[in-house]
Amino acid sequence: MMTMRSWFLSTLLCGACAVPILCQQPAERAWQRLTNPTANQVAKAWKNPPSEYGPEPYYGMNGAMTLEVATRDLDHMKALGFRAVTVQYGYGSPYAYLSAEHLQFFRQFVLEARKRDMRVWIVDDAGYPSGFAGGKFSSEHPELRMQALAVTTKKQVVEGADLDLDVTAATVAVTATRPSDGRTVQIPFADGHAHWRAETGEWTVAVVEHVFRTSPTRSDTNPKRTKDGTQSLEDYLDPAATAQYLSFTHEAYKKVVGDEFGKTILGFRGDEPDYSIAGLPWTPKFFAAFEQKKSYDIRPYLAAFLQGKDAHLTEPQLRAKADYYDVFADLFRDGFFKPQAEWCAANHLEYQVHLNHEEMQLELAHSEGDFFRDMRFVELPGVDAIWHQIWTDTVSDFPRFASSAAHVYGHPRAFTESFAAYRPAPDVTMARYILNEQFVRGINLIEVMYLPATTSIMGDRKSLMNENGFAELMQYSSHLSYLMSQGRPTAEVALLLPAESLWMGNAKADDTFVSTERLLSEHQVDFDIVDEDAIGQLLPLEHGSFVSGSGNRYRTVLVPNATLLPESVVARLKSFAAGGGKVVLIGAPPARIGTKTSLNARAAQSSEFSWAAVVDVDLPKVPTPPAQPPTAAPEPMVVPEAAWNAVAHDLPTSALRLAPPSTAVRVMARRLKDATVLLVFNEAAQEFDGELTVAAGKTSHVEAWDAQTATIAPLNSARSAAGRSVHLRLAPYAAQVLVVR
Repeated sequence: MMTMRSWFLSTLLCGACAVPILCQQPAERAWQRLTNPTANQVAKAWKNPPSEYGPEPYYGMNGAMTLEVATRDLDHMKALGFRAVTVQYGYGSPYAYLSAEHLQFFRQFVLEARKRDMRVWIVDDAGYPSGFAGGKFSSEHPELRMQALAVTTKKQVVEGADLDLDVTAATVAVTATRPSDGRTVQIPFADGHAHWRAETGEWTVAVVEHVFRTSPTRSDTNPKRTKDGTQSLEDYLDPAATAQYLSFTHEAYKKVVGDEFGKTILGFRGDEPDYSIAGLPWTPKFFAAFEQKKSYDIRPYLAAFLQGKDAHLTEPQLRAKADYYDVFADLFRDGFFKPQAEWCAANHLEYQVHLNHEEMQLELAHSEGDFFRDMRFVELPGVDAIWHQIWTDTVSDFPRFASSAAHVYGHPRAFTESFAAYRPAPDVTMARYILNEQFVRGINLIEVMYLPATTSIMGDRKSLMNENGFAELMQYSSHLSYLMSQGRPTAEVALLLPAESLWMGNAKADDTFVSTERLLSEHQVDFDIVDEDAIGQLLPLEHGSFVSGSGNRYRTVLVPNATLLPESVVARLKSFAAGGGKVVLIGAPPARIGTKTSLNARAAQSSEFSWAAVVDVDLPKVPTPPAQPPTAAPEPMVVPEAAWNAVAHDLPTSALRLAPPSTAVRVMARRLKDATVLLVFNEAAQEFDGELTVAAGKTSHVEAWDAQTATIAPLNSARSAAGRSVHLRLAPYAAQVLVVR
């Protein structure tokens, strides 16, 4: 956990200077730079935080929008405690999407927001997922639509039979598979024709073609008002398609409100770009990119990948599949996320986006590639909590993906889209719980979904936002968002996301990863999730520590049941351990070490990991959150004490101690110039009443900072050999901010 040194010495590193993966932030975007203020400076500012720190509603411009409606709604937002607003074009608008009339009206809206000292985020499409430009790719540039690889023809062929098959220009492979032993044969084809005489046994011949196929889109320009494939997404893997997307959308807004970029307008907000398709993500340049990176032809393996989720792949096929998704993840980052982030940065804006399936990484690995690779250039990474991922009956650590990406890449903030499709909808009390569970995992910008315009098209406006106490909740969120954005993170433990294993479909690696998240949280261990790219190449390695872009130093790296690790990761972990860092392999050492490819990964010997600690234990699986909330609260993980002690042995010395111990108390910390801010949250239905001891060093006193009222009160504390202790009494589901001076 955190050492006294990490708590009370100010960092000597400037994140934007120390780590080459970062981009410099212009002066006018000071709210998006890492800071090092004193506690007194923060105390003065948090009573009325700048509007850039939100919170904000997701506002739909539905129906017959007029300036009167817009100003009335902005006043309503301000009265609810919102300091900014995320704006999306909506159903029933009198103006066509991105038309001159729509954009001029939008300018009027922005100017009205400016009068109220509110800030604006622009939703980058007419619905979700981002990337269909309100239908313009389907209607104006169909050649740039999303594509996939799919099996279009299957034939059964018996031994000795001749196969004569017509193929099209879209065909990329014709593969015969013998089900009895999995043997495959690539059937040559030319001039629209494939011919082959079947060998011994019975065979299934599959024709693989590239097809235009899109994830479903929910578009407010779709007259059917359904989520379907009518309006195709762009080809995310092609930078030319994203350049066209920027021309359709971002450049159109720039022409009419560019003078407010970086002022009233903070940036563009993206939503759930992914490949929720049948088939494999593909772009015309995929095979060339694959061969350049991996030096072999992937086409002989495609039919095996496309057999379906229940298909049994051989070990080489699984490793080739990891290679496929590795290249896909590169192309998705460079084709879609990076160009938008660079465009925003060049125009004094931020790019804010969340993905799909953040709480289900096995799904995300195949629909988006790699969370961290996608977020590498994104200035404001996010997650969403929209159905039932977070409730009092669940334990949900996935918000750490967004905060960890911010920490790793040197950004001060991470956001959540919350409440959109909750069934049942939360009341204000539950909403506070849902937000606190995310705050204590590092989220510090709140977007509340959903506020429709006060037109009749969306029906009545009964919602969470109309409940008594909602404005107070937004006031609380404003204070806490600002406070938990200041200073720098403190995590000294890094939990590796085993991407190669996820691409291979290794459910055990995923289960161990999720269980390790919970194990650390239940023991008040502050940690960041890191990816293989960060460990293998991006993060500086200094004196037994990996240094994040935010300046915090990881002194322990946990590896959860990885099947395969790239050799670059293994080499740098070995150097890290040689310098005094600790590596803990949870479950088992990796069976293979990847070279340039995963396909040709060599078998690993256990002796190769003699520099790491191996904790041979199967952690209890964390249940998947139910679709509807039951009444029972989750039980704490039952982990053998010896197993926890083996993990804890190589963690940095804890700076916190609870007496009595509690698996329900969670902690998140930020380090200021002369103090440490602790957010402490009780996730249990039972009160916590005990002592919190901080390894104190030269600590003079501890204060309670009330995030509701922005008031500060000293706490009685006692000095002992273990540190400074305060009496901590947390009601069920209550949060408390402590500042250790």
